[in-house]
Amino acid sequence: MSDTRRRVKVYTLNEERQWDDRGTGHVSSTFVERLKGISLLVRAESDGSLLLESKISPNTAYQKQQDTLIVWSEAENYDLALSFQEKAGCDEIWEKICQVQGKDPALEITQDPIDESEEERFEEMPETSHLVDLPPCELAKLEEIADLVTSVLSSPIRREKLALALMSEGYIKKLLQLFQVCEDLDNREGLHHLYEIVRGVLFLNKAALFEVMFSDDCIMDVVGCLEYDPALVQPKRHREFLTKTAKFKEVIPITDSELRQKIHQTYRVQYIQDIILPTPSVFEENFLSTLTSFIFFNKVEIVSMLQEDEKFLTEVFAQLTDEATEEGKRRELVNFFKEFCAFSQTLQPQNRDAFFKTLANLGILPALEIVMGMDDLQVRAAAIDIFSYLVEFSPSMVREFVMQESQHTDDDVLLINVVIKQMICDTDPELGGAVQLMGLLRTLIDPENMLAPTNKTEKTEFLTFFYKYCMHVLTAPLLANTAESPKDSPEGSAKINPVCPDNFQTAQLLALILELLTFCVEHHTYHIKNYIMNKDLLRRVLVLMNSKHTFLALCALRFMRRIIGLKDDFYNRYIIKGNLFEPVINALLDNGTRYNLLNSAIIELFEFIKVEDIKSLIAHIVDNFYKALESIEYVQTFKGLKTRYEQEKNRQNQRLSRYRRDTRSLEDDEEMWFNEEDDDEEGEVMAEKGKSEEDFPESYGKYMEAKKVEQDGPKLPKWTSAGHFKFSFSRSAGAANGTSGTNGKSAATPPNPSSPNGSSANRSLCTLTIAGLVGLVDYPDDEEDDEEVEDSPRKRPRLGS
Repeated sequence: MSDTRRRVKVYTLNEERQWDDRGTGHVSSTFVERLKGISLLVRAESDGSLLLESKISPNTAYQKQQDTLIVWSEAENYDLALSFQEKAGCDEIWEKICQVQGKDPALEITQDPIDESEEERFEEMPETSHLVDLPPCELAKLEEIADLVTSVLSSPIRREKLALALMSEGYIKKLLQLFQVCEDLDNREGLHHLYEIVRGVLFLNKAALFEVMFSDDCIMDVVGCLEYDPALVQPKRHREFLTKTAKFKEVIPITDSELRQKIHQTYRVQYIQDIILPTPSVFEENFLSTLTSFIFFNKVEIVSMLQEDEKFLTEVFAQLTDEATEEGKRRELVNFFKEFCAFSQTLQPQNRDAFFKTLANLGILPALEIVMGMDDLQVRAAAIDIFSYLVEFSPSMVREFVMQESQHTDDDVLLINVVIKQMICDTDPELGGAVQLMGLLRTLIDPENMLAPTNKTEKTEFLTFFYKYCMHVLTAPLLANTAESPKDSPEGSAKINPVCPDNFQTAQLLALILELLTFCVEHHTYHIKNYIMNKDLLRRVLVLMNSKHTFLALCALRFMRRIIGLKDDFYNRYIIKGNLFEPVINALLDNGTRYNLLNSAIIELFEFIKVEDIKSLIAHIVDNFYKALESIEYVQTFKGLKTRYEQEKNRQNQRLSRYRRDTRSLEDDEEMWFNEEDDDEEGEVMAEKGKSEEDFPESYGKYMEAKKVEQDGPKLPKWTSAGHFKFSFSRSAGAANGTSGTNGKSAATPPNPSSPNGSSANRSLCTLTIAGLVGLVDYPDDEEDDEEVEDSPRKRPRLGS
């Protein structure tokens, strides 16, 4: 089975009437016991798995198209196709199919599907009536021919018979000769009939007829017939467009005449389908499925022939990257590659892989850097389309290129930075190009497609690269439009200029950037966290809550909501310390009683904090903003926050009371321990002296006198130390457990190295232990909590009302 004659690609037609590639393998025809008949089997050439097992049914209509295709339907809306590498293999399998069905292999179709309503009538028809009697091909008979063609479209049987009649008598070419006569005579009635005839013949949906109609000799006359739509006052000028306006430009001369002819044919047939023919009605939607297949397989053949011509592609790339190439020539080359990449989507996966790898090896990515920087808008748009094909094919390939590029290129000319600048500088009022580029950037920075097992470090390396070389370019417009106010602002309140961009296009751009940054918050936990902290980015973003464009304010709020949604202590402390709820609450108060999306989104943010019981944020909100929020009663969110806060405060108080009781119990236990130790020592003395019970009172009195002298003396520091430990520990633990916690500070804040008391003092105290007792949890940041009470956020005027 290694011969190339039997090598095929298997295709199925999807719901969108597009052919999906199911794989490449080798086909055979053999008897299958399970199916009780001769069947077509296709086994994958990669692993030998079964790609297709289809019994050759006597009633199935098989079509042979373009010498290397066999197409058939196995069920309603389930069409199959075998595309052979060689004509000989196609002929061999076709003969086997015809042999099983008892048909003549010279035919291009074995039979047509039969409607249930017509099956009985078809069986009763005599065998001699297999063809339709066509009227003579004369001017006087054009109306009769048009009526005949139109009438058969509703019947699969009659469509098939008419197709066979048209093929057997060379009728198509005769009709096109009549078209030339009618046009010379300006016979509009005849031309209108010819329009109906040619349109009807196309709707017969037969590949064998297409081969004739779309040949070099006939296709322009077919287009001419379709110009004379009876519904139009004046005929269209499609031929003039195809011959004069739509010029075929060979960016590099194509020496293969067959390839050139195939390119011309494909373009013209695509034009007929997309431009000339009206949109099919519900009853006609399947009439042109074979026309779609004809175009599809033509494109496959064109890409394969171009890809195999190594000299052609090499020369194209040489001119594309040559600085001496004229701008017009470079524009043609870019448009060629755009079409080339679009055609490549018809290739099967392994061939498409080879295609893009070939382009990468030839230098498509550095070439794109050049053309993306050109002033020509059409060239830039084409370059973006090519880049999208490359990113869709292999994001890893693009990432690998830009990381290698960074080693010997300035930041400004890195490919990703060029892409970001194109996004930022998009002149389209609707930012169509910017939206497309933002989607490509998100694909490139998405960790979900960085998990290739062959390169486990790709995620770390690329994200480190991106945040070092590219993130500042992406955020530049955002930072520029939220610039800090002058230095004369009040000390301790690094206010941001509240004036936001009123330009709609700028607001759209900032919304796109925020959407990308929100994606980063969700997927780049470590890198984006450092960037937000270092740039104080959330404060800058929340300036946009003042924008008159509600969609932009919502984007800023969504960014904060995604951060809070992570429930990360570092983010929470950053928000508390920066008093970053203030612009959100101001926006809620400014919105008033309006029930809109902004109102709902802000309330949802606080509802999330309440439901998730994020204690540090709840305490901060209630301590600083509840007075401004308590009047909002149309939702129970803020009252719920207050309830949560009070419940937590009660728990803290109960814990403190329990701790104090435990401390008193500790003192009692210590006293008992001292007494037990005294008893033990007394027992040892008596055992050594061998005293009897009668001597015990006297010995005990002497012992206690000696003990009293020892306790009154300046020595024995360990008990004094223990007493000191107990006092200091109680005070430290009380602070650590948040007894002064009305400031809402989390006990897990990092230690303050600048604390005047030094955090190491308490840490050393907390690590002391008494024999038999377990030390409590270390709280290294008590001093910072005490210190930050004085720096609680100031309320803005709107919150004080």
